[in-house]
Amino acid sequence: MAFGVEVAASRTPLWTETAPGEQALQLGKVHNLRCAARLLDGTIIPAGAIFSFWRQLGRATRARGFVDGRMLREGCLIPAVGGGLCQLSNALYEVALTAGCEIVERHAHSRIVPGSAAAGGRDATVAWNYVDLRFRSDRDLRLAVALGADELIVALDAREAASDAVRATGPGGVERRLLARSCAVCGETACALHERQDRSQQDTLARRAFLVDEDWPEFRAYITSEARAGDAIGLPLDGARWGLRRYRWDTRAFASVMQAPLAALDRSWAWRRTPAEGPARRAAETRTSAAIADALARQLGPEAVELVVAQSLLPSLWRSGWLGGRRFSVLMTRLPITALQARLDEAFAEHPDRTSLADYRAPADIATAEAQALAAAERIVTPHAEIAALFFDRCVKLDWARPSVPAKPGRGIVAFPGPTLARKGAFELRQAAREAGFAVRPLGASLEGAAFWEGVRLEPTPDGGHWLDGVSLVAQPALVENAPRRLLEALAANVPVVATPACGLSPQEGLVLAPPGDPAALAAAIAGTLGRQRRNRSDRAPGT
Repeated sequence: MAFGVEVAASRTPLWTETAPGEQALQLGKVHNLRCAARLLDGTIIPAGAIFSFWRQLGRATRARGFVDGRMLREGCLIPAVGGGLCQLSNALYEVALTAGCEIVERHAHSRIVPGSAAAGGRDATVAWNYVDLRFRSDRDLRLAVALGADELIVALDAREAASDAVRATGPGGVERRLLARSCAVCGETACALHERQDRSQQDTLARRAFLVDEDWPEFRAYITSEARAGDAIGLPLDGARWGLRRYRWDTRAFASVMQAPLAALDRSWAWRRTPAEGPARRAAETRTSAAIADALARQLGPEAVELVVAQSLLPSLWRSGWLGGRRFSVLMTRLPITALQARLDEAFAEHPDRTSLADYRAPADIATAEAQALAAAERIVTPHAEIAALFFDRCVKLDWARPSVPAKPGRGIVAFPGPTLARKGAFELRQAAREAGFAVRPLGASLEGAAFWEGVRLEPTPDGGHWLDGVSLVAQPALVENAPRRLLEALAANVPVVATPACGLSPQEGLVLAPPGDPAALAAAIAGTLGRQRRNRSDRAPGT
């Protein structure tokens, strides 16, 4: 039985210190909580077992990613690696009390930290490895620990609600304690614990980091306009240096550049070993994107409090807790997984013979993680009109980048950008071409079988020519299309386009939008567009 009943929860603010000299250590505290949450979230506490804070978390060291934060020592708040974890132990004590657990070991802070749980006597200090928080439950529990943008969230979940009211046992109570103060506000410079250095010179300002994947010109222009001094960028590999177009981002304006070369090379190798379509390719993409996301996230310092994240990296960053305590926006290149799979499932149910419609599927945990992350994102950034409509209230809609393509004289050919796949509208175009008799120039791989276009007059791209040579119209009746680059080329060359809203283009001159999955409507749109072209040529002909 799943842990579906929340029996206790705590929400406490992350950003409580306002003194200018404390900014760096507050960033460090949140980073330490982020590291700890990744280690504790999902912990199962069996009935009768004792949960130990330190046994579960382990020592907070720099080698494990922890940094300097504030820690209470001898009545003062001083810098220490792992400082700030007491906010987590306070929250754990709170939920253990609420859930009726037996408190085996708990120690109150020697002084009250302003804004903490100590004022109500509901605090629990911890110090490696001699001051611990330990508790025991009489039923199985699961611990949930997460960071929102502004708060620490800790909860205990059970398999079912308790039949009787529960009451916590063990040490507790409210003690009278003095207030703890940091060196930034204390003023007692003769103290042995006083920080002699000028902390105002050491504080690191909060910064933004861009974690990117495939280089889209629209996102490149957006990031260039958004980047500020001190920002960082993380990308799989330096494409400009190695001549890799996919990763050819301009990194010159950034204070630091993070890379994940081993994970990027693993992705490239995985793509070479798997077919272009099918479950094996999806599994390889999921695994390698997660590795790239993790490698880049581990290079983020505590000062990276705002992120702009590529959609491909988003599910892993969310599941692993790297987005906790940070505000983030998403660079979206495709529909959300849940919406995409629902659309393909519906089409597959209607056409079970089109087996490629069942290829594009992600694991359920990845789809759930992406949905949760998209719901928490501050902004969605995309040039895709259909995606933008899903997030209209918080979307930054970019303009598609149009290439420079000279006009091409047409000879009645209808180009299909491809590849030849059901989700790209190949079946609908084939039926329309068979019935109307127009010639088709399919581009890209034929992934629905070698004989797929039988019964259709095909016109290949001439040797050494441009794919638009002789093309009078480009048709893309897709169920799914992420990057309509061929359509943008056609429009730039004044070649009309018939496409579905799934292609992501907004209404504009030269574009005819047709419903997906409707060969008759597609044929009518193509015939109407070609007919207008013929009439226009006839009107311009001499002597008419």
